[in-house]
Amino acid sequence: MTLPNTSTPAGPLAGVRVIELGGIGPGPFAGMILADLGAEVVRVDRPAEHGMPSPHPILHRSRRSVTADLKNPRGIEVVLKLIDGADALIEGFRPGVTERLGLGPEVCLERNARLVYGRMTGWGQDGPLAQAPGHDINYIAVAGALAQVGPADGDPVVPLNLFGDMGGGGMLLALGISAALYSARTTGRGQVVDAAMTDGTAIQLALLQGLLRTGRWTEGRGSNLFDGAAPFYRTYRCADGAHMAIGCVEPQFYAETLRILGLTDDPVFAEQNDREAWPRMSERLAALFATRTRDAWAAEFEGSETCVTPVLNWTEAATHPHNAGRGTFRLTDEGYPEPGTAPRFLGTPSGDPVPAGPIGGHTEEVLAELGVEAAELRALRERGVVG
Repeated sequence: MTLPNTSTPAGPLAGVRVIELGGIGPGPFAGMILADLGAEVVRVDRPAEHGMPSPHPILHRSRRSVTADLKNPRGIEVVLKLIDGADALIEGFRPGVTERLGLGPEVCLERNARLVYGRMTGWGQDGPLAQAPGHDINYIAVAGALAQVGPADGDPVVPLNLFGDMGGGGMLLALGISAALYSARTTGRGQVVDAAMTDGTAIQLALLQGLLRTGRWTEGRGSNLFDGAAPFYRTYRCADGAHMAIGCVEPQFYAETLRILGLTDDPVFAEQNDREAWPRMSERLAALFATRTRDAWAAEFEGSETCVTPVLNWTEAATHPHNAGRGTFRLTDEGYPEPGTAPRFLGTPSGDPVPAGPIGGHTEEVLAELGVEAAELRALRERGVVG
């Protein structure tokens, strides 16, 4: 099998070396972002999975994988050797686990004073819930975000795992590591980055909580401008069951939307921000959009300045002219969509993502770079230290 070539990274983080202790969800997402931006990321996986295809081919892209038993002292020695030459580390265990393994921040920073030690958890390294289990839904619930998502007369709606795992977790950790790397290169000292999904979810509420403070938001679900209550900022079902998204908040976009819909002179829509009229507006718009298919409406609004767009599924989004023109997505040979790298850098552009190879597929290569001889590698394999 030909392994993916990750030896010539390109992007603003080219030259940065990161060790990622295998985990799920937000930790690998942070590793993917750093790798996409040019960092050389080596992922440490379990020997029992050696040779298996990656279960997360997008999250695990653009980095090498080695296998090492973190419950074996020899496996810890291998990982510490990797850390000695690294700029950053990603770990996503519960607080205290890496300390018990012998890979805690004190040990690692003593060996490598410039190391940025990135810790990804749901609840954070301290606090009453620090040792409690949880998932995205629990973190965004306790952070106050989940209560705001959904219809006024219904239950909270789970917004995929974007608020906590991805935005409040992996994205925040990647930002924290990048900031700490800048500090380390300036001061010569590394540090611990404590990225908690509760904290990351909370910080995403800054705009809405600011609106609450100034009296322009209420905590009632489905009763505000951006939570589906406004008839001009929500989705509508079309005749074919697909949907259109309306976001005509500004008066000029609202007026143009009414013109295209033939509602300019309708008294119901005369006052855009009359909240008492919002339910009637929504009923009228729902009935109107239900008369034609989504694509027919999309064609009607195409090229207009209305902030009205079709709601696309993943395959449609990947082939939409705008996304295709920018390369926002890539289609795999099997036809599945995959996001490209983001953000874009004009001075240090990132390379194309490289498909994830088999778990542990780079073990021999990486250990050879650490100076491990062939005989020693055989011994490590025979003892189950590496795959």
